[in-house]
Amino acid sequence: MTPEIRKKYQNQFTCKFPAAIDLFEPSLNSAEKILSEQQIFAYLDGANFLCKIGQGVDPVLVYMRSMPEIIAHFGGDSIEIITHYSYQLARSPNKKSLIPFLQSLKSVCLRIDSIDDLQYYLHIIDNYVEKTKTIIHGHQSIHESAGMIALLESIPNLIPKLCLKGIENFIHYGASNYKDAPDQQKEYFKLQSHDAKSIIARERLGTNFKSIEHKLNMARDCLWDCDLPLSSYTTDAHQIRKPQPYLGDEIIALPDVLEDKNSISGLNRYRAILAHLMAHKKWSTRLMADNYAPQLQLMVSAFEDARVDTLAMRKYPGLKNYFLALHPYPKKGACDKSQMSCLRYRATRLSRALIDPQFDADDDLIKEMCKKFHHCLSNNKESSTKEMSDLGTDYFIKSRCDSDSRPEIYFDKTEVSYRDDNRYFWYHYEEYDEADEIIPDEYQNEEKKVESADSLPPKYYDEWDYISKGYKPDWTIVYERLHPSGDASHIDRLVEKYAELAKRLKSMIEILKPQNKKRIRFQEDGEELDLDIALRSLIDYKSGQTPDMRINYSYATDSRDIAVMLLVDTSESLNNINSETGQTLLEFSQIALAITAWTVDTLGDKFAIAGFNSNTRSEVRYQHIKGFSEKYNATVKARIAEMKAAYSTRMGAAMRHAAHYLEAQPAEKKLMLILTDGEPADIDAKDPQSLIKDTKKAVEELKSKGIFSYCINLDKNADDYVQDIFTNNYTIIDHVDKLPEQLPQVFMKLSS
Repeated sequence: MTPEIRKKYQNQFTCKFPAAIDLFEPSLNSAEKILSEQQIFAYLDGANFLCKIGQGVDPVLVYMRSMPEIIAHFGGDSIEIITHYSYQLARSPNKKSLIPFLQSLKSVCLRIDSIDDLQYYLHIIDNYVEKTKTIIHGHQSIHESAGMIALLESIPNLIPKLCLKGIENFIHYGASNYKDAPDQQKEYFKLQSHDAKSIIARERLGTNFKSIEHKLNMARDCLWDCDLPLSSYTTDAHQIRKPQPYLGDEIIALPDVLEDKNSISGLNRYRAILAHLMAHKKWSTRLMADNYAPQLQLMVSAFEDARVDTLAMRKYPGLKNYFLALHPYPKKGACDKSQMSCLRYRATRLSRALIDPQFDADDDLIKEMCKKFHHCLSNNKESSTKEMSDLGTDYFIKSRCDSDSRPEIYFDKTEVSYRDDNRYFWYHYEEYDEADEIIPDEYQNEEKKVESADSLPPKYYDEWDYISKGYKPDWTIVYERLHPSGDASHIDRLVEKYAELAKRLKSMIEILKPQNKKRIRFQEDGEELDLDIALRSLIDYKSGQTPDMRINYSYATDSRDIAVMLLVDTSESLNNINSETGQTLLEFSQIALAITAWTVDTLGDKFAIAGFNSNTRSEVRYQHIKGFSEKYNATVKARIAEMKAAYSTRMGAAMRHAAHYLEAQPAEKKLMLILTDGEPADIDAKDPQSLIKDTKKAVEELKSKGIFSYCINLDKNADDYVQDIFTNNYTIIDHVDKLPEQLPQVFMKLSS
């Protein structure tokens, strides 16, 4: 830079803050390396402008440090856009957010590419401010948006994980749901609440682990005959040490999200990782890591990884396309061993050569090792981890050089993304020397988990939020278990009082029972000869063709094809005593349930019974009273006898879980009967409409799956909410003592 130009720059910079003057020279030196002369003048004008907006020196300092890179990335037009937006912030109730805004811009520019994207980002922030304004006596409040600073401080963590649309959705959810809850809004935008973590998980780029977990479970079970549970861990661009997949003694850990790579979809990348891990489980044996230097472990691992990959490809040839596409292809001579350690580079080239016959290693030692490797696996042999250890040791000794110990290590194109950290076959003698644990998934639900010896693993369900018109992902946790048993004779004694009702129901059942017979043709063995088919077979026989031997037919009852789920609310209010009879609502529910179960069983329909209650969204209890495959007998009666009433009524989550079982039934008609004594409610749902709207949404979801929902409600005031949930598909029973009679009749009417 000439002295004349330097003088012009100094004259252009008119800011009088001492700290800004001290920073002028260093920032100018940085700007000169990446900006044109015209851009530098504009850059200095921007700094002068920020000096005059009345917010002190701090915004100027942030601008001077970060803006050169932003200008180099977006061009000179970004200066006016950013300084104008800074001025707007300085003149708004959110003026304290100016510095976090300027600090966040550098992270943003690393992930977006155009001025249009930058303006879209600013538009997203504006929308948030607009949504979080409050109205007081017809005027907008002068208070700042509660979560604005927290949001801007979190942008550097959000921008590597979410696209701009994802960030917009994330902000929209927080602004809509916590507009009037400033503390919760701050917690959300600080990324501390479960809501925030769940929304991030939902909006992340790529294939989300939870969305394809069921497919991976099937692959694990069917292809590899393994029952280890799958879990996910956090992947984050800002992590200093990126975790790898791993296979433990009790768990299979996979990334929480995977983007498409080298034309391999995120789902198929998961399949490749799972296949590699399962191959280790099937074919690898243990080696004591203490006996091997770290550099030697690297080479042994390369051979063992290649061996199990080869065996996996031999078992499932389709894996070859995945493995080769995801394995790096390091070029010869890419690493200069005079400048850095090429150990990882050599190991990756060796690994590629071992699994890819088309790879030209152009290295005599690697070619020699490939021959030995393939000899170990020839003639369908599986070889062993010990043989790979010997090969790895041999290669390491023959290939090592002085530069291997250099602190600078060549990493470019040396990461095989579908492979694990090999803790499965490396073990350590010393307890403190164990392999590092993988960071747990920060987006998993952190609410309390209820453990019980007879409980199944918890299931997570989304819950509908009528305010934001979207789902709260993984919001409820359902714990299911087999209902404990009591005294079956107690139910028999209660039902004896309704002998007359049983007689009336029996006559109604006889009317509903299928009477017609249907003919089933094309049977080899049957009740009568099917003349049409028999004559056709005779003609075929005379013509020299093979006759159809299915020349008989038989008869079968034209039966009803119905599957029924009886879902019973067992919340605390069932303990209320009926003033007229002196019995609790729970007792009437038990009687009605027993009589209805007998009715359905007599009709021959498939049915199941389950009870539910809830103690906040993190503890929805679902108890199996009768499964679809069980007979209605003393065992089921004993469970009905032991029913207890407690907690609250989170109905939507229970219905979604019950639908999981009902949907799997091969029936033409699927009916869910919900017996309850009140509206959906829970102690953590402050808005009484929230669970009503969620249950309404659950009814719509079930309908889309071909499941018809019907509610029998014991609440005399149910008109206020039950029609909103079930439209016209409900019955309100004003006199609870009529429940044992009306419940089975409602069922028969619905299933006739």
